[in-house]
Amino acid sequence: MKSLRAPKVELVLAQFRRAKGRVDVPDVELYEDLLSLYNKNNDAEADPEVLRRLAEKLQLVGIAELMQESLALHEMVSASGGDPGAIFEKMSNLLKEIKDFVQTENPNLDAPAREKNLPPSSSSAQTTAVGNHKAPVIPDDFRCPISLELMKDPVIVSTGQTYERSCIEKWLEQGHRTCPKTQQTLSNPALTPNYVLRSLIAQWCETNGIDPPKRPSSSQPSKTKFACSPAELTKIQILLCKLSSSNPEDQRTAAGEIRLLAKRNADNRVAIAEAGAIPLLVKILSTPDSRTQEHAVTALLNLSICEDNKGSIISSGAVPGIVQVLKKGSMEARENAAATLFSLSVVDENKVAIGASGAIPPLVTLLSEGTQRGKKDAATALFNLCIYQGNKGKTVRAGVIPTLMRLLTEPGGGMVDEALAILAILASHPEAKSAIGAAKAMPVLVDFIGNGLPRNKENAAAVLVHLCAGDQQHLADAEELGVMGHLVDLAQNGTDRGKRKAAQLLQRLSRFVEQQKRSQSQAEAQAEQSLSQSRAQQP
Repeated sequence: MKSLRAPKVELVLAQFRRAKGRVDVPDVELYEDLLSLYNKNNDAEADPEVLRRLAEKLQLVGIAELMQESLALHEMVSASGGDPGAIFEKMSNLLKEIKDFVQTENPNLDAPAREKNLPPSSSSAQTTAVGNHKAPVIPDDFRCPISLELMKDPVIVSTGQTYERSCIEKWLEQGHRTCPKTQQTLSNPALTPNYVLRSLIAQWCETNGIDPPKRPSSSQPSKTKFACSPAELTKIQILLCKLSSSNPEDQRTAAGEIRLLAKRNADNRVAIAEAGAIPLLVKILSTPDSRTQEHAVTALLNLSICEDNKGSIISSGAVPGIVQVLKKGSMEARENAAATLFSLSVVDENKVAIGASGAIPPLVTLLSEGTQRGKKDAATALFNLCIYQGNKGKTVRAGVIPTLMRLLTEPGGGMVDEALAILAILASHPEAKSAIGAAKAMPVLVDFIGNGLPRNKENAAAVLVHLCAGDQQHLADAEELGVMGHLVDLAQNGTDRGKRKAAQLLQRLSRFVEQQKRSQSQAEAQAEQSLSQSRAQQP
């Protein structure tokens, strides 16, 4: 009670009460519970009993109350001009732990209120995530630090922190010029879409039987307060004239400068596209000059960062040209072509068009034979394309499974995370399941479940769940390889998703082992009966 942090804990408690408008009598146990959570190491597990007492005493036992508290805290910090800094982050973390506990312990609680804040499910996965298991807990990285909710449109601010677009836009509109989480001053108000995180959230939703969150239709990329100068606009026009000329040297120089301008800032990307550069860049993708081709595809990559430019690039017929560069360009051009396809495929309907364009086989080739950077670009693009179910079979038929198995087993390859993530998203497809089985992946997967990093353990377990579904031979192989012990450990100490996958597998394996024992007992009983009958018939 005499901790140096005790005054801060009093302030946290007072702010929770003020945010809810409650007046409580002094409570030593409540104070000590808050103090224990406040001083807890971020990696340590919170005591469920402490969380239960806090939820009850702070009257945070329903999702509606938790949401009200979250909004009240946000408004309080907004009104105070950014204070109390680190304490606000502590309060947010405390509230998030209580919220996770309440949702985990009471998956059916306040269903109408939850439906407003979680993506809807077409298969009641909200309340029964897998079989009879509890609803999935949203990973911390997928929650907005302001609202604590699953992000629909994650964006990155200049400090590198990611927020839900609508929440951070509201923060900026209120006149704040600091990052809510770090309290650092924002060097500029630009918001950059976090495409990788958006794809990971979509995969998590698919894995847990939840419809991916839809971005609000009115959501548009924020316009920054910086604009191109007249001189810069004039320069862009001059470069476009060179780009449309028949002189190869002019085309190469112009494409290179546009590539750099588009990389520099969001205003340049808007101005270059509005000036009509995209069709001209698409046209020179087919140039025989490899350097010009490389500049053109990289310029399109940089322009595609702007959300509004993605549709223009697609409608200009860029995908066939980008795929051609992916097949036959220089290694740097192929890498940037793969990155461009990933950027464009963030829009769901583009996943279909890119998958139908013939992009998947050259992406698999790049995954197999590219540089380290090229392999990662190809893996990112393939992962994103395979969120669409229709692209999974094409990816398997392009030979991705043997390539992934090689990446998993090559020493020091540095592609284990990506390879397991792609396997996990493919494994639900029948062709992928068959190909993974044929690749003799079982020992490798069991080894990762036992010895991999937490993320790799959960992905390996996710693959195994699909592999063992309705397959007695795979269940027998997994049991023989000693997976049961690894799964028990994963069910106790893994990530939230890893625990769920381990529980599924343990349930299936337990049923399988029990069935094997019953079959063996029946066989022994029949043998004994036959022997008895045989003896009885003897004179």
